[in-house]
Formats: sequence, structure tokens, C-alpha cells
Amino acid sequence: MKRVLFPLFGAVAAFAAGATPSAAGDRYADRPPVMVSPDLSAPWVLQLGHAPGIVRQNRQSVQQQPRPRYVQPDRVQTAAVQAPAKRMVMRPQINPIYLPQEVAYDGPQKPGTIVIDTTQNFLFLIEKNGKARRYGVGTGKPGFEWSGTHKITNKRVWPDWRPPAEMIKREAAKGRYLPTYLAGGMENPLGARALYLGTTEYRIHGTNQPWTIGGAVSSGCIRMRNEDVVDLYERVDVGTTVEVI
Repeated sequence: MKRVLFPLFGAVAAFAAGATPSAAGDRYADRPPVMVSPDLSAPWVLQLGHAPGIVRQNRQSVQQQPRPRYVQPDRVQTAAVQAPAKRMVMRPQINPIYLPQEVAYDGPQKPGTIVIDTTQNFLFLIEKNGKARRYGVGTGKPGFEWSGTHKITNKRVWPDWRPPAEMIKREAAKGRYLPTYLAGGMENPLGARALYLGTTEYRIHGTNQPWTIGGAVSSGCIRMRNEDVVDLYERVDVGTTVEVI
């Protein structure tokens, strides 16, 4: 035990007597500065300030610098791959006067009769008490006007279309070739419903061109908006009298 304590007391005495700070094993002594090779330190310094010795810019210099313009990332990233925008076709809006409405009517026809005024482009469904339900229609263009009285002989939902041979020939002379048959549907020019008039080739029918309502546009048939011809279809039966004036 004496041999163990003696070296310990000796070390304490040497420290108290002013042992040099660089004495081996002295963990409280000042250490010499650590020198780092520029090859190792330079990349880290460059990341901090882009130049040796520059770590942070002062606030004044930051405020004086122009702010970068903000650009939305999605526009930058997708500008080169975006497909060209589709050209929008603006269709004329239907004049509100041709929308369905209840009007006064003092004609001689009895309730339930359909009267079509091809001059004003209106269809009237005569009601009781001097009233009528009025719809806007498209009528025959110049050269295709007609008048007369017929009865509804048939009603069809989403009717097929078989253009008359003379129509196919007439349109072919203009460079427009019609199909001999077209199944019912949105692309069909007869629209959502058709009311067939007597033994003629004329019909009251819908259209996939509602912006033509109010004009003289057809080859003799009476056009209505799809929603209007559906409404009329539900209100009249086969046998209803139709007067075209």
C-alpha cells in the first residue's frame, strides 16, 4: 500500500509545485490549436460563404439585393411538354324569346292542337282558357317552306335517320355526303324525339344544333331544342292535329 500511495502523492506535489502545462497526462492543460489542411477545409468554407472568410451576409446587404421573381414551378416544369390548347368554338346563344313559356292565345283551334307559325318560328300547343304553351322552333329555309294540316302518326324516342334519296343527291352536289342510315343518338340530327306528320317526310324533332332555333334552317322539318321536344312529346299523343301556317 505504501508503494502505491507514494507515486500518487508525488504527482500531486509536482503539480502543486508548478509542473508545466504540457506535462504528459495533464487533461486540464491548454491544447495547441488544431491545424486543418486547406484541402479538407476549403470545400466546407466555400459552401458557407462562397469565398474563404465569408460566412453570412449582413442584413443591409441582403435587403439591397433585388428579390428573385417568383415563377410557379408547375409552369416551368411542364411548359415544354404541355399539349397545345384546343381552340374553343363559341356558339351563339339562343334568344330567350324562343324558350318555352305560357302565353295568351285567341285562335280558333281547340285545346290539344299544335299550331306552327313558320313566319315567327313559334310552335303553340293550345291549352284551355285562352292560353297556349309556346316553343321556339327552326323552320324550312327558303325554297323548303310549306303549310298544311296533318296529324301525328308516329312518335319515336332517339329516332334513326334515313335521309331521303333526293336529299342525299342534293347535298352530294354541294360536296357534302350524307349517310344512308344513322342510328339514333347525340350525333343524330333528329335529336332526342320525333313526331311524324301524316304520310309526309316531315317531322317535329329535336336537334344537335340548338343555336339554330329561331331561324329558317331546315329542309322542311320543324326543329326544337332536345329538352323542348321531350317536353312536347310527353304532352301530346298520336292523332294530335298539327296546323302549319
